[in-house]
This record gives sequence, C-alpha cells and structure tokens, in this order.
Amino acid sequence: MTLPFWKTKTLDEMSQEEWESLCDGCGRCCLHKLRHEDTDELSFTNVACRLLDIDTCRCSDYPSRQSKVPDCVQLTPVALRDIDWLPPSCAYRRIEEGRDLPDWHPLVSGTAETVMKSGASARGRIISERDAGALEHHVVDWPGRPPRLPRPR
Repeated sequence: MTLPFWKTKTLDEMSQEEWESLCDGCGRCCLHKLRHEDTDELSFTNVACRLLDIDTCRCSDYPSRQSKVPDCVQLTPVALRDIDWLPPSCAYRRIEEGRDLPDWHPLVSGTAETVMKSGASARGRIISERDAGALEHHVVDWPGRPPRLPRPR
C-alpha cells in the first residue's frame, strides 16, 4: 500500500498541486486578526477578507489575491515557520508540526463537505469586511481553537 504524499514528503518537497490540495477550504486563515501592540497578543475576528466568498469559504480571486489585497499572506514552507495565527486544524500547520491530517480533511474523507460537518469551516459564522465596521467589535475565539463537532439535533 502506498502512503499518501503528506505522510511521505515534507512541505518543502511537495509539488505545487500537492501543496494547494492541503488547503481544506475552512476559511479561517482569511479572517482578520488583531495584534495588540503592547502584549503582542493575537485576537481573532469573524470578519472575512473581502475576497473570501462567505458561502464557500474560498477566495473569489485566488490568482490575483495579492494584487487586490496587498497584505494577503502567501503561504509557503518558509513563511509558515514564522506564522503563529493559522488555526490548529490547518493542514499546513499540522504537517509542519509532524501531525497527520484529521479524518474530516477532504484528502482523507474524499469530499469537501466533511469540513463543514466537522465544525472546522467558518461558513455560517462570518461576515465580509464590507459589512463589518470596526474589527474590535467582532473579536471571537473559535478560529484559534480546534473544531468542535456540531451537536446532533
């Protein structure tokens, strides 16, 4: 049995296609964050970048995102080492830390719908920056915590 690429390769060794497929589409990394000047503490918000489609949690213009949003971070293996705001469920972070992908990740489950069912997706919990106003009024803690499975109804 052949092991999946994320178990046999480092992030540096992955092809562009493999790298891109690690993104589970949760949308958490595209939420605005606030860094407190005095303490360097990080606060998460439920406010999405204007390019994030809040229904699909995917960038609406991924190829041009950095020209349209100059502070959009291009995630690379090198950049990842200095980033402290990726959610604990993020595949890039998990692999960098030597952990496996969760069962709900689309590469494991075979479907993107498991991201929503797992509670990892930001879908249904976010607003666009176009509608937000002051970010300080939208501080939440869930983007920085592991996903919790939704309660059965």
